[in-house]
Amino acid sequence: MSAVNLLDFDLEGLAAFCEKLGEKRFRATQLFRWIHQKGATDFEQMSDLAKSLRGKLQGLATLTPLKVISEHVSSDGTIKWLFDVGGGNAVESVYIPEDDRATLCVSSQAGCAVGCRFCSTGHQGFSRNLTTGEIIAQLWFAEHSLRKRLGTSERIISNVVMMGMGEPLQNYNALIPALKIMLDDHGYGLSRRRVTVSTSGVVPMMERLKVDCPVALAVSLHAPNDALRDELVPLNRKYPIAELLAACKDYLEAAPRDFITFEYCMLDGVNDTDEHARQLIALVKGKVPCKFNLIPFNPFPQSGLHRSKSDRVQAFARLLADAGIVTTVRKTRGDDIDAACGQLAGEVQDRTNASQRMTRQPVAVQIVRRDTDGRSTTG
Repeated sequence: MSAVNLLDFDLEGLAAFCEKLGEKRFRATQLFRWIHQKGATDFEQMSDLAKSLRGKLQGLATLTPLKVISEHVSSDGTIKWLFDVGGGNAVESVYIPEDDRATLCVSSQAGCAVGCRFCSTGHQGFSRNLTTGEIIAQLWFAEHSLRKRLGTSERIISNVVMMGMGEPLQNYNALIPALKIMLDDHGYGLSRRRVTVSTSGVVPMMERLKVDCPVALAVSLHAPNDALRDELVPLNRKYPIAELLAACKDYLEAAPRDFITFEYCMLDGVNDTDEHARQLIALVKGKVPCKFNLIPFNPFPQSGLHRSKSDRVQAFARLLADAGIVTTVRKTRGDDIDAACGQLAGEVQDRTNASQRMTRQPVAVQIVRRDTDGRSTTG
């Protein structure tokens, strides 16, 4: 029997594993703390575990972190790591230090099958889902390597955002145990408000997340009408905006925050006009408690898209804010090391022929306007 990687287990899973070894539940809690709070990889280090248990673990279990292929440090202090996940695949994680928080952006898949037009990961295609152990190993490494680097035993990472490579809700079975490890007081002890899952709108899994592990939710909206969102976020063809917004409103019944964050990538001449802003206002005001996070697009050659001008972004933000919608413009971090939003690409052995599917044809701009009698027209 091959040894199991203990990074794959949340506390319940680890307790079940220990029970199979004939051990009490409190041993699982001790072991869990050694792994996640102390960053231990050698069972002999775990001094309060019975010697007999340490002996059993030597033959049946491993603590297998991910191999770091490269590390890049930005001029603003952002750090990007490239992790080897085998089979020619590598994923990226990004550490973003700020005055009042330290955020880790974590990947959930090797590549992404959603294929959003403005996302570098999507253009690389999709290889496979990450395991729970591979997801949590990114946090494990960042937390404990940074502690050593900074010479502290205090917790470093205060926030985790599932906004790296991949669509987290399309890797649901591995995601949930990883979230539980992040939240567990015997693990990383993060608040539900400080763990965010970002989704492009997998409606059925949003409904399950509400029940299984409600954390903060960010939704990649990027367009105010179905015609445009169909082109920018292909998943919209399966779960259109009306269904998505209904799921968002429903999710708030259990969410740790009283609003949904809508991510909106600002694309020059595509989704950034005053008319688009007015459509967004009509779409959400008084219907879904939310805030908008406007994201300056980070260009890459294959997209055929361009970043909205700064004054256009500010004008767009003012229209939303003047309508009473909380709106922020995301500060671009780590773009000098390709660590900014939408830039994570890693290395993906694509199984989906993404390069053939995603051409550099310009996105057709379709703005839906309302006549005075309420009928919709396009232009």
